[in-house]
Amino acid sequence: MLATLLSIMVILLLLNFPMMIPLMLAPVVVMLIFNPNVNMDLLMGQLLTGIESPVLLCVPLFIFAADIMTSGKTSEKLLDFIGSFVGHIRGGYAVTTAAACSMFGAISGSTQATVVAIGRPMRERLLKLGYKDSNAMALIINSSDIALLIPPSIGMIIYALAAGSGVSVGNLFIAGIIPGLIVFLAFSLYSVVYAKIKDIPLADRVSWPDRFKYLWKSILPLGFPVLIIGGIYLGIFTPVEASGISVLYALILEVFIYRTIPWKQIPKIALSTGLVTSAVFVLVAGGQLFTWVIGYARIPQQITEAVLGTDPSATYVLIIVSIFFFVGCMFVDPIVVILVLTPIFAPAAEAAGVDLIHLGIIITFQAALGSATPPFGVDIFTASAVFKKPYLEVIKSTPPFIIMLLIIGVLLIFFPQLSLVLIN
Repeated sequence: MLATLLSIMVILLLLNFPMMIPLMLAPVVVMLIFNPNVNMDLLMGQLLTGIESPVLLCVPLFIFAADIMTSGKTSEKLLDFIGSFVGHIRGGYAVTTAAACSMFGAISGSTQATVVAIGRPMRERLLKLGYKDSNAMALIINSSDIALLIPPSIGMIIYALAAGSGVSVGNLFIAGIIPGLIVFLAFSLYSVVYAKIKDIPLADRVSWPDRFKYLWKSILPLGFPVLIIGGIYLGIFTPVEASGISVLYALILEVFIYRTIPWKQIPKIALSTGLVTSAVFVLVAGGQLFTWVIGYARIPQQITEAVLGTDPSATYVLIIVSIFFFVGCMFVDPIVVILVLTPIFAPAAEAAGVDLIHLGIIITFQAALGSATPPFGVDIFTASAVFKKPYLEVIKSTPPFIIMLLIIGVLLIFFPQLSLVLIN
């Protein structure tokens, strides 16, 4: 049954069908082959079950908030503020890029949105300072990974849905903060060393009065992650409520205070959000159907027994999970990989004594890493489209960043408290 399922999916992908088609059609065909009397209403019911979870309300609302701020001037205000304080040091604008990606990640929760919002203005600034285009793009692509680790993370929301009702989205959000900061610090250190080796020119120092001026202009965007993360951490509101507040905050900021977006543009932004959200929801519905069929066929047990053995250690499980998710996200959209693989490995990981919050951070981290890794990382193609540069030039300088992320991934496996300390 597993061989038939995979064969159908591969054939459909080779025929250039979008991922949602193999994800839904392959399980249906397999059930009709091996259980011809299956009630089709039961399969349709699984599609609806996949999208009925209240936590999914977070997805369109966080995407809508990110779209509003991407259309406005929030990202530029963040860049001006950070650059005014560190831009004059060696590698300062590269550090600014990593910091801005971290902050915008706390707004958007999406790596691709971060590439677009931060990548466009920062690439121009880095090129003016003498950075090679390939290095600037590699820094932007990989720094955007932080968006999946810093809350609110869409990847974490999808993981919580796939792992089961026992996983708290709020705890996942908080657990991602320290790993996200570790990535930021690693990229910042590399940027300083790279700038010294390549003798990148220093930017002009900004005066203290101008710094305070930039701080004042960015104080409201800086309040966004404080509001969302602080509110969830202190128990003031749930992640779903936080997503609604994020939309209200974004509207007040861009429409009424900065006045960068006219009211008549909001329906257009909402339409864009709706298109993205519909694609995500179709994938989630298909993922639920796929999960139900492979559970019916006991495929997860077969795979985990074949790959993990009968009594695997927690460390061994996490290593195998990291490999599967890293490789999977190199070829397929991270949302699909999380939906398909999480139900397979989560029960085995929990049985081996792995905390499901820690597992979620490992999975989200590997999804972020894979999305920026050749050959088919989604952020690479996003950058290629945004910057209008060929694929090979975009990936040319990515290896140092991938190596750093792999090292951090190993640290997260062997030191669970890096993920769990803030929630214990």
